[in-house]
Amino acid sequence: MAAQTSSATQNLADICLGYLAEDPGQLAQFMTASGYSPDALRAAVGSDQLRAGLIDYFAQNEPLMLALCANNGMKPEQFMRVWAALNPAG
Repeated sequence: MAAQTSSATQNLADICLGYLAEDPGQLAQFMTASGYSPDALRAAVGSDQLRAGLIDYFAQNEPLMLALCANNGMKPEQFMRVWAALNPAG
């Protein structure tokens, strides 16, 4: 099950990063909120820390999360299950 969670986390984080890459304004907001510079963000791609940060950023911004889900044919419940697996204490 851990491998499934890891795969789901990686896939969702990739979708989140791709979504932000298409919207420079949202990408800038994420970078401001997370403290990433452009170089640090590039260096962090693929890291567990960035994956968790991306998913958490979307989970904390419901309109953004809903738009991501709608654009990717995903139910919000699917997104939140992955987020909950990363944050078992809530």
